[in-house]
Amino acid sequence: MLRVVSRRLVQLAITLFALMTLVFFWLRSLPGGPVDALLGERATPQTRELLTKALGYDQPIWVQYGRFLKNVLTGNFGNSIRTGEPVIDVISRSFPATAELAIAAIILAVGLGVPLGYVAARHRGRVLDNATIIVTLIGISVPIFFLGYLLKGWLTQGVHLFPPSGRITTGLDNTEVTGFFVLDGLLTREFDASADALWHLVLPAVTLATIPLAIIIRITRASVLDVLDEDYIRTADAKGLRNPTVRRRHVLRNALLPVVTIIGLQTGALLAGAVLTEKVYNWGGLGTLITDSISGSRDYPVLQALILLAAVVFILVNLVVDLSYAVIDPRVRVR
Repeated sequence: MLRVVSRRLVQLAITLFALMTLVFFWLRSLPGGPVDALLGERATPQTRELLTKALGYDQPIWVQYGRFLKNVLTGNFGNSIRTGEPVIDVISRSFPATAELAIAAIILAVGLGVPLGYVAARHRGRVLDNATIIVTLIGISVPIFFLGYLLKGWLTQGVHLFPPSGRITTGLDNTEVTGFFVLDGLLTREFDASADALWHLVLPAVTLATIPLAIIIRITRASVLDVLDEDYIRTADAKGLRNPTVRRRHVLRNALLPVVTIIGLQTGALLAGAVLTEKVYNWGGLGTLITDSISGSRDYPVLQALILLAAVVFILVNLVVDLSYAVIDPRVRVR
């Protein structure tokens, strides 16, 4: 297991280093570059020259690159062009909102997707299986923003079952500890605030979970069908093993590897920022921060940090997926 972890960590470190290099040259290849973005309409040849020297952009490229790597490794991404605050503070305010939404969505997708995919495979060719296939095709085909507005119109304006936007009711006196509003309410024993935050979370989580749920159902169904056709399953049935034993030890465990891979990829994608869902529900997470940083302000320091954050998220999620392989399938440990 230790050898697997060490090998994966080396590979992930190389991946992150390559991405940092790409980000560095990307910033310097953009029209106008960070200097014009900082100066905006005040840019003149004189001010541009002064700021170029102040930021060190007049130095050799390898000197700039070394400074860039040092700043990234120490967590110094500079200040936001849009707000003037340190980039770390800007991102740390938005990250809990996206993480809370993404975690709720992936829990919903996995909690429903794996059982539904398994049941559909066990009833292959029957009404339940066909209905599951149709529902998953609809789930994959419907755009997120359209589904969000549809649910919002039906359940917030029509029957007033859920709040239309935001993470918590305006004016509610809640204490922030971690930035995860549901968890904060539990930690501070403000259960009304936790329940209110959870109620605001339902619709965005359902909207965001739709596509991962459909994908997980389809992959689980296909994987279980492949395992059910294997000789060792027929042998286990012929030996008279109880059906729950066959399902738990032989079918589900052997079918989980591709399912875990898809879950990892979907989790990384959700944590990297659910732009459309956050816009529909005015969620105020990383997705909103991305659009605000791109439109108008060209907030390159924030965009640079967000790109690297997305990479780190994918790297860590893939590391967890690789470790889970070794837990699910012992043969992976000796490869």
